[in-house]
Amino acid sequence: QVQLVESGGGLVQAGASLRLSCACSGRASSTYAMGWFRQAPGKEREWLAAISRLGGGTYYADSVKGRFTISRDNAKNTVYLQMNSLKPEDTAVYYCAADRIMATILESGNLEVWGQGTLVTVSS
Repeated sequence: QVQLVESGGGLVQAGASLRLSCACSGRASSTYAMGWFRQAPGKEREWLAAISRLGGGTYYADSVKGRFTISRDNAKNTVYLQMNSLKPEDTAVYYCAADRIMATILESGNLEVWGQGTLVTVSS
């Protein structure tokens, strides 16, 4: 069974950086396109970024373009989200997710696998 485990969240001040990691087990991560999402309290889940199976294609939501970078290391079965210039409005639980079809991620569809989430809190 495929599992995703996020790590790297925490409490930071505005302007700081964090790198989230998402470790994939049970199947090679290269099987999947991967995405990062977040959900703030009282808000709907928001898609942030996606990366193709071999890393050749990356996609970003306008809200994070230029500040967040998604990458992957399939040798380590890990996907990353580098977050720079964090703002208080970036406070949320961040989730990684996997699907064999990129469009499902980009359309925030019914993805095959979700992680449990990691909390990011940005103070002002």
